[in-house]
Amino acid sequence: MNQSNKILTIIAGPCVVESKELLSETAGSLKEICNKLNLNFIFKSSYKKANRTSGNSFTGIGDALALSYLAEIRDEFNLQVLTDIHSPEEAEIASEFVDVLQIPAFLCRQTELLVAAGATGKTINIKKGQFMAPEDIGKAVDKIRGTGNKNILLTERGTFFGYHDLVVDFRSMVIMKKFGYPVIYDATHSLQQPSLGEQSGGLPQFISPMAKAAVALGVDGIFFETHPNPAEAKSDSATQLQLSKVEIFLEELVKIWEVR
Repeated sequence: MNQSNKILTIIAGPCVVESKELLSETAGSLKEICNKLNLNFIFKSSYKKANRTSGNSFTGIGDALALSYLAEIRDEFNLQVLTDIHSPEEAEIASEFVDVLQIPAFLCRQTELLVAAGATGKTINIKKGQFMAPEDIGKAVDKIRGTGNKNILLTERGTFFGYHDLVVDFRSMVIMKKFGYPVIYDATHSLQQPSLGEQSGGLPQFISPMAKAAVALGVDGIFFETHPNPAEAKSDSATQLQLSKVEIFLEELVKIWEVR
């Protein structure tokens, strides 16, 4: 995986695999934009959602089918692909279909999961828990490094701010840099308003300004979820960036990246 800080990394895609058509439309558009802007692009989509506000919420189209679609997208578009894992068993299974395994924020202290992920040899993206101090992410890094795997990304996705809200402490991304791995800012999950009724809400009007601030601060990449029609998305509809707005969004980030 290219972890050069000379090129801004973009991790983006729909929150969850809803259909092959959605993945193809989104991946094709994102690849074209990222190629045009000379960005290091990793396509993201969760093959299942294991953490939902309500037991009635959509969790996926089926693990095997979703993973097969992600592998098809990887091959068809020649892309690096990222997906979440939730157990040691999933680490081994998912590693056969994707290039980057993501440790969800709520699971970033789970030793068995981290060790199993590291043992696959894949790049591991650790999302810092909403409950975790930035310096404590080093313990998760050590668990993966202990497997001999040094292909690690660290992602900031906000901190609990009372009930039903998150706040981003920009100092945390500076602190996380000291571990020597690329630091990514999650521009959409950090704007969630967790567990508002049957689903999470969000403040998508702040996606662009927060991402710009993170790039100016010196992060190595930006993570965001995007959908052709966020209102119809089966997960995280309140915070996904509309696909038609992505090109302008990334053009603005590149301008800041080039002069920071």
